Amino acid sequence: MRVAIIGAGPAGLFLGSALAGRGHDVVAVDRDAGPPEDGDWRRPGVMQFHHAHAFRPQVAMALEREWPQAMESWLALGAEPIMLDVPGMGVVAAGHRSRRVTFERALRSTADSVPGLAIRRGHVDGVMSPDGRVTGIVVDGTPLEADLVVDASGRSGRSVDALRAPASVGGPCGMAYVDRQYRLRDGAEPGPLTNPLAWQGDFDGYQVLVFPHERGHFSVVLIRPTADAALKDLRHSAAFDAACRVIPVLAAWTDPERAEPVTDVLPGGPLRNGYRGQRARDGRPCIPGLVSVGDAVATTTPNFGRGMATTFVQVRHLLALLDEETDPALVGEPFDAWCAQAMLPWVADHVAMDGDAVRRWEGADVDLSRRLPSNLILAAAERDPAIGPATGGYVSMLQVPSCLDPVEPLARAVYESGWRPAFTPGPTRAELREVVAAALA
Repeated sequence: MRVAIIGAGPAGLFLGSALAGRGHDVVAVDRDAGPPEDGDWRRPGVMQFHHAHAFRPQVAMALEREWPQAMESWLALGAEPIMLDVPGMGVVAAGHRSRRVTFERALRSTADSVPGLAIRRGHVDGVMSPDGRVTGIVVDGTPLEADLVVDASGRSGRSVDALRAPASVGGPCGMAYVDRQYRLRDGAEPGPLTNPLAWQGDFDGYQVLVFPHERGHFSVVLIRPTADAALKDLRHSAAFDAACRVIPVLAAWTDPERAEPVTDVLPGGPLRNGYRGQRARDGRPCIPGLVSVGDAVATTTPNFGRGMATTFVQVRHLLALLDEETDPALVGEPFDAWCAQAMLPWVADHVAMDGDAVRRWEGADVDLSRRLPSNLILAAAERDPAIGPATGGYVSMLQVPSCLDPVEPLARAVYESGWRPAFTPGPTRAELREVVAAALA
């Protein structure tokens, strides 16, 4: 089988290497030339490349099974394993600390030595689809025939838009963010964490995250309502630094004696959730010869660090279908059915959580007229310990969000009693606006 993959990011490289390992002929097309031997890797067109990332255990499990050489390369570049005590499950592997640039460098450098996988630099102009069946792609004006075309170009890819129906769930969630990467100074200890994956602060009107990465690197993320235009100024270093000084945990993490910034402040812009199935624009369940995967199917906000995990779980299931399907052009429909059961619930979960968070950031109370969002169910375990043991499947992503349904009534009773999660100590959003304005005055 000859496969053309649009995009040589994590989804495209992982899928391409696994298919090549099965004896298929694979070409992955990307506009990026790959990491330079010296200097920064800019990765133009991949907005989130230098932003904070979390790598859940599904990523390493997939690599160890399908592409162990890439896993070895990632570890050699510094990726750090994390263990986590999950309620009801005990101590389990929780993922790896790493920057995305480190992760992609490991994949891209290892891909160069995979027999049967070629990475071609170029721009995909579109797909070839005579008689309603995709038979290849056009790269810089030149046709490239294939038995199967895989769109792994991410949520911003446009190469297959003429054939594929638009997203059916999600959209802008009302949040925007900025972040910055730092590195601990030699001998400095990390700052506080709420769990081995991250530190999370839920303040009055906004949220803050700290994601540790490999070899002392870490990212600080500030998430605000998009409606708060004044906090757009957090993109300026002086304002970002001032915010870090007045938020107690960030003051500890970013203390100049403990850490130094290694990037400028990185504006992330408005956050989105989105689910886009395989359905064609003309109403057909799928387009023969074409399948989309990764962020091109499911995109979630970074609050829970799920994006890379959902991508790698998708690729593993697509591989299983391709191993069984005699005609690869027909894999889109069963893959779409699986995604509707296994991926759509995570997007819907984020739509509910993020929309509710923005509403409460603006002063609204917990809405007891509908199912509680998952994060509020988790928070209620602080008040009712009976909730905790039921949360392991959700936290680990081994079960879809509906696994919390049995304890939702327990959480509801907690909120009906009048209890509310306490805000993390620190400035309110109104106070943070004043800090930002003073820093730029």
